[in-house]
Amino acid sequence: MTDAGLWRSRLLTDVLDEVADRHPDRLAVVDYNSVTGAATRLSYLQLKHRADRIALGLIGLGIEPGDVVAFQLPNWWQFMALHLACLRIGAVSNPLMPIFRERELSFMLEFAQARLLVVPHRFRGFDYPAMLAGLRGKLPHLQRVLAVGDDGPDGFDRVLLETRWEDQFEADAEFARRRPDPNAVIQLLYTSGTTGQPKGAMHTSNTLMAGVRAYADGIGLTGEDVCFMASPLAHQTGFMYGLMMPLVLGTRVILQDVWDATRAWDTIQAERVSFSMGATPFLADLVNAPNAPAPADCRLRQFVCAGAPIPRVLVQTATEKLGLGVIAAWGMSECGVVTVTRPDDPPDAVFSSDGRALDGMAVRVVDTADQPVAPDTEGRLKTQGSCLFVGYLKRPEAYAVDAEGWFDTGDLARMDAAGYIRITGRAKDIIIRGGENIPVAEVEDLLYRHPAVQDAAVVAMPDARLGERACAFVSVKAGQSFDFDALTAWLSEAGMSRTYWPERLEIVPDMPRTASGKIQKFELRERAKGLGG
Repeated sequence: MTDAGLWRSRLLTDVLDEVADRHPDRLAVVDYNSVTGAATRLSYLQLKHRADRIALGLIGLGIEPGDVVAFQLPNWWQFMALHLACLRIGAVSNPLMPIFRERELSFMLEFAQARLLVVPHRFRGFDYPAMLAGLRGKLPHLQRVLAVGDDGPDGFDRVLLETRWEDQFEADAEFARRRPDPNAVIQLLYTSGTTGQPKGAMHTSNTLMAGVRAYADGIGLTGEDVCFMASPLAHQTGFMYGLMMPLVLGTRVILQDVWDATRAWDTIQAERVSFSMGATPFLADLVNAPNAPAPADCRLRQFVCAGAPIPRVLVQTATEKLGLGVIAAWGMSECGVVTVTRPDDPPDAVFSSDGRALDGMAVRVVDTADQPVAPDTEGRLKTQGSCLFVGYLKRPEAYAVDAEGWFDTGDLARMDAAGYIRITGRAKDIIIRGGENIPVAEVEDLLYRHPAVQDAAVVAMPDARLGERACAFVSVKAGQSFDFDALTAWLSEAGMSRTYWPERLEIVPDMPRTASGKIQKFELRERAKGLGG
């Protein structure tokens, strides 16, 4: 990869330093915070100064190279600064979705042996420090929890920003000593679990930076573009293309922490945004918003859709109503975006494919003997290249990369003669709800533990806006009762994120089964097709 020029051995902090030196007053990030109601605008020099002080503060808290720093933050400037600070001193960033609750966090934090966790004091009415207080006994490796927006002794600002850490440490010497190798792990990102607990995908500066550059070049973005990101920065979508890419381009990003299409359009127009990316529901909401601008007035030039198929009518409406260029993409936490349509592709390519491979990446579709199939034939999708992750934390046996570097994605796809792929299904048992993977095995496991449940199976139910929703089929034990309220109360009590809860319950007398007794989920999926909206 290095010899081919795909791995350039540069860190994101190198980019930050260069832009801050050449253009110190250039705007780097605008953060619209729904809790405070205020917008924070930071130049490159201001972002660098804050990130560097936070980095020294992390040293002061005892964080060493290789230590895991977890942050469960919305799309706020603190998220960006924290990652840059971790990178500055060789710590590993572990972004966690704000929707995660006790069940997810108790596993993720302890599995990674996170030393420090940063959370909001409050976000969307939820008290994060209170939740963590109830978990600390289960997390022996977690030494400190800091809260953004807390004025107390564990407040993020008080501990990391209000202290002049530069008076205690020689910044240049500390940063030089702790600078990570470009092939060292710098990001740990959990994927949605399909057979139990989620896996922690590990990335390096080289894998992430290669993916960001290939993506920007592939769709023609430059430093003249202004980026808008409402997808969570704790997703690979938000992390690579909302946090990293604007810095690599030397431009600015506008962050929105709670999705609202009307507010989004106000922001997009006011900030002169030209690019955004998100799951298909984001685009559908923008198209249908009451304040959507006319094509002649629309600042937004490109929208990249990933995470769910793009309906033909949505592409047509976005083009006609907004004058917007829609791009289809496919990717994973393990490799970022791998395939995209190009801006000059015909509309048919956008709603009938998930694009072709970016420079530095390759895809192929194989049969059960691992041999490439003929064009337009369904098979297992494999990928290889410069932005492929380097392994799963403590799970070497799960690293499905063969001797030639091909990674088995677990997805089923077709590829045409021109190299455009179309995801046709998933070998792994997940549901993608508006771009968010639902770990079916975990939900089913919890349902089976309910005293009234005999059997449980969760399958995808089609939905016009979100692509899929989760439908739970349940058979009930004799003499017991179970309804939707009981289902939601049970999952809530277990501390499972609300996003993972099934949105429909179907009580069935018996489950359809194979001769060996295995539940026939394909039959349940067929039933669910008639239940969706």
